This record gives sequence, structure tokens and C-alpha cells, in this order.
Amino acid sequence: MMLISMAVQQRLKSKFNKYRNLHLSNRLSGREIAEKMLRDHGIVGVKIEQVDGELTDHYNPVNRTVNLSRDVYYGENAAAAAVAAHECGHAVQHANAYSMLQLRSKLVPLQNISATILNVVIFGAAFIGFGVGGGTQLVLGIILACYAVITLFALVTLPVEFDASNRALAWMKNQNMVSQTELDGARDSLKWAAMTYVAAAAGALVNLLYFLLQFLGASKDE
Repeated sequence: MMLISMAVQQRLKSKFNKYRNLHLSNRLSGREIAEKMLRDHGIVGVKIEQVDGELTDHYNPVNRTVNLSRDVYYGENAAAAAVAAHECGHAVQHANAYSMLQLRSKLVPLQNISATILNVVIFGAAFIGFGVGGGTQLVLGIILACYAVITLFALVTLPVEFDASNRALAWMKNQNMVSQTELDGARDSLKWAAMTYVAAAAGALVNLLYFLLQFLGASKDE
């Protein structure tokens, strides 16, 4: 699964590099695209900010900010338009109380705690050993519980991301924000961005099933 995830990431970067060269005929930057989408949906009080890094774009529902990487914030191309509109799609979800986004937000603290516990347990098990003191089943049980939360979070994330992309593409098309060629580029960009979440969910599910089998095997042995 790691190789698949790496391949998807490389494909995503390749697609984004391609569509960065597809310049918008309207010459709008990602920031301007975001501003217009929020305005068209009657959303106020959401700030658009630039953040460091590449592909670090995200919407923060806590402080209601659309955070765009430099290339997207200033970019006047199909890739920048796609990402900016997608992140605003999350802002629209938030404003409309989209149930899956609300569920995902509630799972964030549990997901973070589970990831921390998982790292500690696996790190400790690697040095101490699973079977010390006959605690193999307990350790596997903790790992299994953590992966259950991580998998649930990854699965809930899928409809949130797909819905945000659908909202973005529908808005760009209905408002004639881009040409058909530019819209196709935006759609392709978002498709591969979504594939990273699909790969993450698949990887989490594989790990969950693997440790479930290990846990059931340990239960029989003990």
C-alpha cells in the first residue's frame, strides 16, 4: 500500500505541474477565485490566508480560514482554481452544516489521540517486544482499537473531500468561471487529489484487517 500511495502522490504532483501551465483566460488568481466563490454563496467571516509549503491547502473550521499555499494563492491557472474552489467547498459545507464534515470534525481529537498512542505502542513494542509478560493480546488490542479510529476517520473523510470537489466544479461550471478546457483540467486535478484520500483509506483498512487477524490469532494462542 505504501508503494501505491507514493505512486498516487507522484501522479498528483505530475498533474498539478501540468495544469499549472494551463493559464486561466479570466486571469483570476486562486485568492480571487476563492473570494468570488465565498461571495457567491453568501459566506461572510471566512478569511483567505496564504500558508507555506506545497499542497498544504486546507480549510480550518475552527477559525474559519481558507488556507492556500503560495502557488495556489497567487496562481492564475487551472490547478490553482481547482484547489482554491475545493477548499471553499469545505467552507460551504461548514456554512450548510454538512453532516459528514461535522462528524469528521468531531473525530479529529480522537484521531489525533489514536495516532499518538499508536506511535508510542508500536515504538515500545519494537524495543521491548510484543510477547513480554504475555501481553501480546493487550498490545494488539490497543493497536487494533487505534486503527479502528484511524480507519473510521479516513472513511468519513472520503465523502467530505468528494463533496467539496463536486461543489467546486459545479460552481465553476454554473458561473462560467473557466473555459471547458480549464474545467477539464480542474476536474482532473481534483480527481487525483481525491485519490490520495482513497489510498489513505485503503491503507488504513488493510492495516486494520491485518491487526484484526493478528489479534484473533493471539486470542487463540492465549
